[in-house]
This record gives sequence, structure tokens and C-alpha cells, in this order.
Amino acid sequence: QVQLVESGGGLVQAGGSLRLSCAAAGRTFSRYAMGWFRQAPGKEREFVATIYGTGDSTYYADSVKGRFTISGDNAKNTVYLQMNSLALEDTAVYYCATALRGYFLPHREDDYDYWGQGTQVTVSS
Repeated sequence: QVQLVESGGGLVQAGGSLRLSCAAAGRTFSRYAMGWFRQAPGKEREFVATIYGTGDSTYYADSVKGRFTISGDNAKNTVYLQMNSLALEDTAVYYCATALRGYFLPHREDDYDYWGQGTQVTVSS
């Protein structure tokens, strides 16, 4: 059984930074793709970033490229999302997910098999 637990969300002012963590249990995440998605109120869940393997391969949504960084710590089986220069439109519930079917840098929800419970990120003006 795979379990993913996100943490690190909170309230931050526009222009600030937060780092989200996703601790994985039940699989060695470095063998699979891990991703972050987010869902803002009234909107569909959207892709944010993904990482594959040891972290040399990453892919970002255009909306966060240059501001967010996804990384992993194999020893802790944890994936991070460093979010800088946060804007009001980054307010959302952020979810991490893992894709176990061998996809390389997947960016579609359907490519992922297990999801965390989500962590709220609120950016204020």
C-alpha cells in the first residue's frame, strides 16, 4: 500500500516562499515519477511539476516555471516543492501523487496512481 503525506502548506504574503513536502511510504519513489498538482476554488485540478528517478529529470507547468522547483531526497523518500515569488493565483490545495506504471515525467492526472490528501496554500495580498 502506497501512502503519500503532504505538509508545509500555510498562509504567505504575495512574493513570499513556501516549501511543500511529500513523504512517501510503500514504494521507493526514486524508481517512479512523482508529481505535484493543485486545485484552486472553483477550478479543476491542474498539473504543477513532476520529477523522475534521482531528480535529473523534471518538468514544470508554464505557470510556475522559474518560480517553483521540484526535488527529491532519496534517503528520506520525500519529494519537495519549493515555491518562490508566490502570487495570489497560486492559492490552491496542493497534492502530490506517484505514477507507478513507468511513465516518464507524466503531467496528466490519469497517469498517476496514488494521491496524498492535499495541503492548503493561501497567498494573501
